[in-house]
Amino acid sequence: MKADSKADSKTNSKVAIKHDSKATAKRDSKAAMRPASASTAQHTPTSSTLAPDAPSALLGGLSPSQFMSRYWQKKPLLIRGAMSDIVAPLSRDELFELADRDEVESRLITHFRNKWELEHGPFAADELPSLRQRAWTLLVQGVNLHDERARALIERFRFVPDARLDDLMVSYATDGGGVGPHYDSYDVFLLQVQGKRRWRIGAQRDLSLAPGLPLKVLQHFEPDEEWVLEPGDMLYLPPHIAHDGIAEGECMTCSIGFRAPSNGELTAQFLYHLAERGDTGTGARAATELYRDPRQPAVEHPAQVPPMLVEKLGAILAKVSWTDADIASFLGTYLSEPKPSVVFDPPARPLDEARFTRAATKSGVRLDRKSVMLYDSRSYYLNGEEAKLGGDKKWLCELADQRHLGAKRFVTLSRQLSMTARLHEWYRAGWIQVGEVG
Repeated sequence: MKADSKADSKTNSKVAIKHDSKATAKRDSKAAMRPASASTAQHTPTSSTLAPDAPSALLGGLSPSQFMSRYWQKKPLLIRGAMSDIVAPLSRDELFELADRDEVESRLITHFRNKWELEHGPFAADELPSLRQRAWTLLVQGVNLHDERARALIERFRFVPDARLDDLMVSYATDGGGVGPHYDSYDVFLLQVQGKRRWRIGAQRDLSLAPGLPLKVLQHFEPDEEWVLEPGDMLYLPPHIAHDGIAEGECMTCSIGFRAPSNGELTAQFLYHLAERGDTGTGARAATELYRDPRQPAVEHPAQVPPMLVEKLGAILAKVSWTDADIASFLGTYLSEPKPSVVFDPPARPLDEARFTRAATKSGVRLDRKSVMLYDSRSYYLNGEEAKLGGDKKWLCELADQRHLGAKRFVTLSRQLSMTARLHEWYRAGWIQVGEVG
């Protein structure tokens, strides 16, 4: 790849490249490189959360701590052979079947005759273009919510807090397929799992969009680096890096995206959280007190908002207060709340508590792939609900971090009847499942 002269003035666009043991150095010798080998770390597809200071093939031999300090939200990173033995979590036919379901978010993007078109699913198999047709892309969002293999893949990225992890999207494309040059407002790992895709990126300042299109395409795309990614290769992009990926033949890419709420969203939702709980710091009596205006004079302009009312509300808002505990409570409940499209599947024939306990002592329990469980120093949060941590803190935090409790751990836990009763309740709701592996 030959960078143009503009790249010299854009130091953030220069991408470090991590290599595996394959002879890829020559292929990208003109790109900015770092002398490292992804083969220095073991690749363990079924491993749990990466140890913060352990080198990982997933990150090109970097430890998660090194990656977070050097690259996260700072600059792109290309990793050759991040998962050298990668297999697509779903086959093409399985992905098409998923796109035909009402509860799954899917989109079809075509670029036929140089014209962009966007359609929203669900899509029956006969509603998709022919596989022989060039330049179309099927995007399926939240695949980790519907498939255990996709869930296992996204768990490889839990060195970033769960509160920031959003979902795994799978992009299937025929030759020439893509979604146009664009930028994302969030961090993303682009993992090639089948076929090849050519990526071009640039750290341009002009992020204006082409008018009149059904999707967000940059009006002026100025790439300064370019690579072809093969199965197992991965590209990390921080927010606002312009990029364009074009399929070279039939291909499939997994995008691991991260949640990035805006300041406005967090502020509005936090204030709503306080109001909903009646916990604005003004006291219960003041909160229920009705507006009174015994000094309101007669008016000549009845449609004018009374200045006295404005003054009164200003005085009320000035008294609104909150604590760090209020903020933590809001974040835990808000960030663990399932997306509106998520529906849990309770067992058709649930076990009673005694049978559930016996089964769990043999097989353990695990969080359902749709469940989100977080915690802080005071409370734990499961699917938008909050409860205080007590003597069961150790078990609940372990379940949240590991997303499962093994059979041996459950045997010890089963001595706490209140805890087994709580887990049984979650099992009946479909929030946890019996067994350590789906």
